[in-house]
Amino acid sequence: MRIGVIGAGAVGGAIAALLARAGDEVEVTARGGHLAAIREDGIRLAGAWGDYTAKVEANPVLSRAPELVIVATKAQDSAAAIEENAGMLAGIPLLIVQNGLDGIANARLAAPRSDIVGGLAVFASSYLSPGTITVTTTGKLFIGIDTDDDLPARYVVRALNRALPTELVPNFSGAQWTKLVINQVNALPAVTGLSAQEVITNPALRRIMTASMRENVRIGFAGRVRFEPLQGLGPRGLRLFSLLPLWAGQVVPLALRARLGVRPNPGSTLQSIRRGQATEIDYLNGAVVRAADKLGRSAPVNATLVEIVHEVEKTGSFLTPAEVVARFSR
Repeated sequence: MRIGVIGAGAVGGAIAALLARAGDEVEVTARGGHLAAIREDGIRLAGAWGDYTAKVEANPVLSRAPELVIVATKAQDSAAAIEENAGMLAGIPLLIVQNGLDGIANARLAAPRSDIVGGLAVFASSYLSPGTITVTTTGKLFIGIDTDDDLPARYVVRALNRALPTELVPNFSGAQWTKLVINQVNALPAVTGLSAQEVITNPALRRIMTASMRENVRIGFAGRVRFEPLQGLGPRGLRLFSLLPLWAGQVVPLALRARLGVRPNPGSTLQSIRRGQATEIDYLNGAVVRAADKLGRSAPVNATLVEIVHEVEKTGSFLTPAEVVARFSR
């Protein structure tokens, strides 16, 4: 099958390599040194799904029309990336693999003539050097839509299932909210420079992470979100988590740490900062803040995390755990 992957970073690059390994004809888009490395040596996949070098076509934009397109850019870059490739996308199904809540809606505006399908990657991968993608934790790619017509989503599942574990999720909006809770592991590594495992191991930082997760869940329930089970987090457990005192709720980040394994996971937000790129924090913790605002509520923990991440983006200087804790004591 001819598949285009727009954005061959940590997630898109891993998917592209797995598709090529399964025998699909893959073209990816990339920029700068990453593009040059892929053209020279292919995408070098390493880690939990094995080592493999995928020889794929690579260009700044897609050069020919595929049968399926996967958009795996950062959330803030997706509309521009879709528009840049518009000549190849008309009538082609688009799988939007992104964090946050707005991916499907934004893609519909940018590509009104395509079937839009949502994707959530719960495997963990890192893009730390040009041409190399390291998978630190395996997991599924959840596929779904927010309409009654599930044929496009089923088409995507059939197309990808040979290459990596996929699962159809009818309640995709609920899955996005559950993934948003999981993505709360990203902000604190981004401001400290520590791995997700190191952050969760630190008692003070773990309390802040627990507070941000609990705030996320409470806002979701206040907005009548039906959380979808993902990675051991389901509606009943999250309801209990939202009611527990902070000290007891720390079982949730500790469980996520166990799922991350021993290989250090920097998180996608820290990876962006290390590359000197804008992060997607406004679509992660920022999404919680916006949802709270729509309900006439506040989300102070998530708002502070957004603020601190943007500061680190501008300065390039990480904060110590003590400095982070002090920001939440004001």
